[in-house]
Amino acid sequence: MESIVAPGQQTAGERLTDMPLPVDRRGSGPKAEDVVSAAQSKNRAALEAQREQLRSTITASKAKVDATAAAAQDQAQSWWDETRASVDKQFGALQAKRDEHHAERDLKRAERRAEDAELDAADAVDFAVSVLAQAEYAVIDATLARADADDLASQQH
Repeated sequence: MESIVAPGQQTAGERLTDMPLPVDRRGSGPKAEDVVSAAQSKNRAALEAQREQLRSTITASKAKVDATAAAAQDQAQSWWDETRASVDKQFGALQAKRDEHHAERDLKRAERRAEDAELDAADAVDFAVSVLAQAEYAVIDATLARADADDLASQQH
């Protein structure tokens, strides 16, 4: 099958042979020279074999990239899990410290309330003692006043 090409234009095969092809430096795929040679000789079987070999190389490369990506994803997930655990641990320590501080404040507050209540009780006892002393004074004063009144009454009679 002949293709009609305008003067000054290249055929598809000529364009293909002039194209720079990537060179496989690891030797796992067809060499660029082999591809060019097969294209120039229009060796269909050789081109198809090379295409199949490239397809196989691409599939293997894709599998390797997928495996590398999966490993990177696993590594990233592991890093995230470790980071989260570290943050949770630090947050837990902060919460424990805060709870301890609240407990200390609650204890101090309770101790202050107890001391205030004890001082109020002592003041009430002091007040009661003072009132009792005043009551005794009033009883003695009343007794003396009655005695004076009785003495005066007995002198006038």
